[in-house]
Amino acid sequence: MRRFALLALVIGILSPLLAAPAHAQATRTWVSGVGDDANPCSRTAPCKTFAGSISKTAAGGEINCLDPGGFGAVTITKSITISCEIGTAGVLVSGTNAIVVAAATTDRIFLKGLDIEGLGTGLNGIKVLSAGLVQVEDCVIMGFNASAPNGLAIQIVPSANLKFVVTRTSIFSNGGGGTGGGIQIRPTGGAVTGTIDRVVANGNVFGIAADGSGGAAGINVTVRDSTVNGNSASGIVSVTTGAGTGIMVANTTVANNAVGVQVSGSAAFLRIGQSQITGNGTGVSGNVLSYGNNQLNGNGVDGTLMAVPGGLH
Repeated sequence: MRRFALLALVIGILSPLLAAPAHAQATRTWVSGVGDDANPCSRTAPCKTFAGSISKTAAGGEINCLDPGGFGAVTITKSITISCEIGTAGVLVSGTNAIVVAAATTDRIFLKGLDIEGLGTGLNGIKVLSAGLVQVEDCVIMGFNASAPNGLAIQIVPSANLKFVVTRTSIFSNGGGGTGGGIQIRPTGGAVTGTIDRVVANGNVFGIAADGSGGAAGINVTVRDSTVNGNSASGIVSVTTGAGTGIMVANTTVANNAVGVQVSGSAAFLRIGQSQITGNGTGVSGNVLSYGNNQLNGNGVDGTLMAVPGGLH
């Protein structure tokens, strides 16, 4: 009788352990250039790729890099931070997207310290389909030269409301065949608001474009303290005939592009202040509004800035 009682006690103790998942997700995981995706992605047993690690990381968790490495393409479907500040955190792709964000509209995505390379055939560096907030910080994105509708360093094309921030990031040599380029905001629905801060967009087809022609409920983007240089089409362009699509530009250099700043379409607008527009084939194209404190000269054709109603405030 005592033997049966002891057996029941042991089963009672072990049952919760037996019911526990064998591989619970961690709030922080690690990748390494010499890791293995069969590992649990712990600090002492890191994974090899972001794709291998993200499946073992809990929603709202963080993936960090132990050392430099090439960590591969990844699709993000939940709130996550990927932060790598030790050496090169490479995402090298050919003929595909490097990072795809397809998360819930309440999810928050933070990407930091990534070196994203498209090898000339990559589709897009970061393609944002859905999320609540996407923040890109301290990244380098280059070599995405696929044909339209791809060939973009950062492509933001959600169907619902979304906010984004891109800061301290270099974007160069993206786009090909006269299409594509640096940062494109072209939602198919919802409203998009964002900030582009301390970004260098150099040597792309276009630099930064807000395009409301996809069916957006409105786009409102601020570009500040940035350099948009040497792009073969427009440096900064706002275009739409649908819902209002606006860009505010402040303390930014727009130089040596085919067209410096451009507005196209009845519902598009661009306001600019404390900025330099120089060395472009055409400095200003369309109805670009100025706060009266810019430097517009030295272009093939300067064009004309129009006064913002009410001027400086």
